[in-house]
Amino acid sequence: MFQLLPWTFAVDTVHFWVHYGLVCLGFLLGVITILVQLAKPAPYGKFDQGNNESWGFTINQRLGHILSDATPGVLLFLLVFFLYGTERQYTNYVFLGLWQAHYIHRGIIHPLVMRYSKAQVPLGITLGGLIPNCIFSFLCADWISSARYPDKYYYDPRFIIGLLLFVSGYVTNKWADIKLRSLRKQKGTDGEGSNGYYIPSGGLFELVACPNYFGELVEWLGWAVGTWSLSGLAWMLFGCATFIPRAAHTRKWLV
Repeated sequence: MFQLLPWTFAVDTVHFWVHYGLVCLGFLLGVITILVQLAKPAPYGKFDQGNNESWGFTINQRLGHILSDATPGVLLFLLVFFLYGTERQYTNYVFLGLWQAHYIHRGIIHPLVMRYSKAQVPLGITLGGLIPNCIFSFLCADWISSARYPDKYYYDPRFIIGLLLFVSGYVTNKWADIKLRSLRKQKGTDGEGSNGYYIPSGGLFELVACPNYFGELVEWLGWAVGTWSLSGLAWMLFGCATFIPRAAHTRKWLV
C-alpha cells in the first residue's frame, strides 16, 4: 500500500531534467526566501512603510493580486494540465480540483472582495509573487498531469490524509479571511475607517498569530502528502519559508 510512486518522466529525459531541475530551484528559492523574510518582511500590507520606490512604479493592488495569483495558479496550471499532461485518471482530476478551488478563491474572489489598506502596490511586489507562483504552479501541474497513481489510490492513507489536511486547511484559511474582512467592515461602519488594520480575536486567533497563514500551510502539507511528490514538498516548504517569518513579524507587530 505504501509503495513509492515511480519517478515519472523516465522515458523522457528532457522532461525529467526540466522538472527536477525546477524542483531543485524551488528548494533553493525556499532557502533564499526564509533568509530574506527573517531579516525583513516583504513591504506590503501592514508592513508597507510607504517608501518602496526601489520596488518600481505602482499598479492597482487588486489587479496586482490577480496577476500574481490567478495568472499562474488558475490559467497556467490549467494550460499545463490539459495541453501537456498525459494522465487523466480520477486521482489526477481530484488534485486538479483541489488546486483550482484554492486559486480561484485566492486569485480571483479574494482580491475582488478584499478591502485593501492601499489602492496601489509596487510592481516589484507583484512580480515577487508572480515569479515563484509560475514556477511552482508549473511544477505541481506538471506532476499531477503526468503521474500515474496506483489503481484505487483514493484508498491509500496518503491520499486520505492529504485530502483531509487540504480540506481542513482550506476551511481554516477561508474562515480566517472572512473573520478579518468582517472585522475591517465592522470598524468601517463604526466610523473608524475600513482600510486600517485591527487586532482580531476568538477561535484560532487566540492560539496563533495568523490563522490564515496556518490554514494555507496545512493545505499545502496535505497537497505534499496526497500527491506524494517532490514538487509538492518543495511548494509546501516554500510556503513555510514565506508564511512562518511573516507570521513571526506579525506577532511582534501585534504586541
